Amino acid sequence: MRMYDIIQKKKRAGALTEAEINFVVQGLTTGSIPDYQISALLMAICLTGMDTAETTALTLAMAASGDQLDLTELPGIKVDKHSTGGVGDKTTLIVAPMVAALGVTVAKMSGRGLGHTGGTVDKLEGIPGFRTQLRIEEFFATVRQIGICVAGQSMALAPADKKIYALRDATATIESIPLIAASIMSKKLAAGADKILLDVKTGNGAFMKTPEEARALAQAMVAIGAGAGRETAALITDMSTPLGVGVGNILEIKESIDVLRGHGADDLRTVCIELAAHMLLLAEKGGLPACRQLAAEVLTNGKALEKFAEMVAAQGGDRACIDDPARFPVAAATRTVFSQTGGYVAAMDTEGIGMAAMMLGAGRETAEDEIDYTAGLTLLAKTGDRIEAGAPLATLHTNDETKLPAAEAKLLGCYTFAETPVQRPPLIY
Repeated sequence: MRMYDIIQKKKRAGALTEAEINFVVQGLTTGSIPDYQISALLMAICLTGMDTAETTALTLAMAASGDQLDLTELPGIKVDKHSTGGVGDKTTLIVAPMVAALGVTVAKMSGRGLGHTGGTVDKLEGIPGFRTQLRIEEFFATVRQIGICVAGQSMALAPADKKIYALRDATATIESIPLIAASIMSKKLAAGADKILLDVKTGNGAFMKTPEEARALAQAMVAIGAGAGRETAALITDMSTPLGVGVGNILEIKESIDVLRGHGADDLRTVCIELAAHMLLLAEKGGLPACRQLAAEVLTNGKALEKFAEMVAAQGGDRACIDDPARFPVAAATRTVFSQTGGYVAAMDTEGIGMAAMMLGAGRETAEDEIDYTAGLTLLAKTGDRIEAGAPLATLHTNDETKLPAAEAKLLGCYTFAETPVQRPPLIY
């Protein structure tokens, strides 16, 4: 078998066999196939696509390229949840303890953020003392003890995906639904859950800009899950406005605590209840209406908040910060940004808002960049709101005062106004 022939076949839109895909992934993992040939194949895939059988075979080969967690020793049905990412998307921080408080085992590995989207691991590391890098024995022991653990993804899970992603990033082959689907699902399958819920974001702050693109990606991932024998479901949710009001690591932790106390922004709470309800449905806790009711109740009876506090303590974090969020560190400098225009907020450049938070220190442009956990912004006006000229739009938070002017200018450019009322986009498509 020759890599040259495989590239030629895919360039001509031929369907690769399972053996050919396994040959490619093995050669990538061992280094026997050079990067330039892998890159050529990725471009051919990007241009000619892959069918469901090919995409499933690629996903399974990538999942098998490293360690695969065996969760069978843990009790009950294990349900994983993955979001394709966005601005202010702190749903894992809320949904995971919600479903764990209702008896669903949550053994979850999450990633870091890069660019305008935040990562769950980064947010959790904003809690003083919280440990996300755990030995596998610690991970299992925590889940057995309290029914939940959210840890950083092991480098040994799907190492082929890490290599392919780096090449895609450098060769303009990111935007390929088969490659995106295989990347996400290889890590989910390797993480060992029985069932998987996907939250596929759409809008200007998401990777999938239109509902049609999001649906295509969701269908591809659900098909992979079915082909791998894992029941998989997907929701398509909005990311044309940031989710909630906090953007930035500690700001999002505080907002998550507020939702877990039964309060918080309506949009964030609504999406979390819907995600939790579908995880409970997959875990066979009842029909969807009953699962929605369970999810809503666990936010008001204190059990979800208590489960989150248990997880924080079990992973070395300062539980006192959960009981009293005023104990969290705060940024040295803040600035309120005022609107220069009156009217209705007609649209928000959500990706741009994420970039403004990153400019303040809340995110990273490269994997080596350090994060200011206190940095970010608090939104005071969102799409559909009516405000007067001179009214506050947001509060900026940073430890580097010199970053404020550029971030303020960026944020002001992210708002579009109209003279007449505008309809908010649907939260769940």
